Amino acid sequence: MNYQSTRDTGLSLTAAETIARGLSREGGLFVPETVPQLTDALLEKLTGMPYADRSAEVMKLFLSDFTAEELSEYTRAAYSNFDTDSAAPLHRLDEKTSFMELWHGPTCAFKDVALQILPRLLTASLRKTSESKKVCILVATSGDTGKAALEGFKNVPDTAILVFYPRDGVSDVQKLQMQSQAGDNVSVCAVEGNFDDTQTGVKQIFSDPETARRLAEKGWFLSSANSINWGRLLPQIVYYISAYCDLLTEGSIRMGEEISFCVPTGNFGDILACYYARKMGLPVKRMICASNSNDVLTEFFRTGTYDRNRPFYATVSPSMDILISSNLERLIFDVSGKDPVYVASLMDQLKKEGCYTVSKEIRENLKTMFWAGCCDEAGTKAQIGKIWKEYGYLMDTHTAVAHQVLEQYRAQESTDEYVVVVSTASPFKFCNAVLEGMGYAGAENGLAAIDMLEKVTGIPAPAPLAALRNAEVRFPQSVTKDRMPAVVEDFLS
Repeated sequence: MNYQSTRDTGLSLTAAETIARGLSREGGLFVPETVPQLTDALLEKLTGMPYADRSAEVMKLFLSDFTAEELSEYTRAAYSNFDTDSAAPLHRLDEKTSFMELWHGPTCAFKDVALQILPRLLTASLRKTSESKKVCILVATSGDTGKAALEGFKNVPDTAILVFYPRDGVSDVQKLQMQSQAGDNVSVCAVEGNFDDTQTGVKQIFSDPETARRLAEKGWFLSSANSINWGRLLPQIVYYISAYCDLLTEGSIRMGEEISFCVPTGNFGDILACYYARKMGLPVKRMICASNSNDVLTEFFRTGTYDRNRPFYATVSPSMDILISSNLERLIFDVSGKDPVYVASLMDQLKKEGCYTVSKEIRENLKTMFWAGCCDEAGTKAQIGKIWKEYGYLMDTHTAVAHQVLEQYRAQESTDEYVVVVSTASPFKFCNAVLEGMGYAGAENGLAAIDMLEKVTGIPAPAPLAALRNAEVRFPQSVTKDRMPAVVEDFLS
């Protein structure tokens, strides 16, 4: 199983080389040359396994230069510090709907599922490729990736990690989680701009040969923990397969029955993982792409035009406040017949003009697999209050966007398949907005809001978030986006 770049199919790298490199030199993203297939027999085997073993079984299909023993060791260690037996438990809402809760890890967000195992995959990849330099993990985050990556890589030998986040584009709790991060090899810096500014700055650092040369002279090279790294994306494929197995176990579906997934989406990595699970043969009818007020993906799936030339909104679902969805490139590569020239031309248009339009054939193909909708601020908060009142179920702002879009989908499509809503974060990470959705106008901010939400709901905050009450800020710094390269070099010197 080798990997190629979306912009250069002449490259053929092993899995270890792919994970170590992160991003291809010409700016493309790595994808598997072939996609392994699930069988009913394999699904039945996975159904009888705990989550960590399911993960190892699925990942070994893609990681042919890792042994089964290695992967089993990594997954069992990665998921031992979750507060449930499964890293991705299902919470049944009604006869045809479940929430897949991906926030039971150490930072209370779905990124933990991948970022607790990525450090193990990356350090093993460095050994397998005989890399002598140390690696700096460079991360742009819209809120959750940063903390999850910091927690995963803290004090890992021969690594350092530097996280950039938009200064005013994350919640109070998310900001404090990052600013108070422990570890001797970590650093965090705010950027005066939005997430797209932050992500673009990181990509420019990766693609600058002079920066790479200077860092190499100091004994460092850069890699990524964002979902542009295949080692981050692969573990996310697992939880879609796992959800299907769990529905089989509880008798909600029969083997071979199609289900759909509704995914709150910003950078497109999470829903792309579902696409790969479907491509492997998982019986997925539709992938429902849910956006907030930054509805660039909704427009893309409806019209075939991707246009970031629009207002940027800072919302109560900040992990979706993105206008440049990097992982969409992988999808376009696949549905274009793996045409690197076509993909590179679209990405060049996006860079120069801020927009591109895919062919009619591609647009119609995507519509058979994807359905897209969006939800504004008022709708997000109203959905939180509605589901709490009707079901006593508390959800965060991103999950609320997804569930509201699911209602749109069902009303328009008149469909009755079972749908799993991907719940991406603990509601206690977005307390103020959650409280407002429940009718508490002028709710508290920051840590006071955690106390208030506990009192109002009778639900205790997750231990990692409750511990923030005693957190000390270590990284208060903020820079303009043009200063980001200097921050990297200062950190590594």
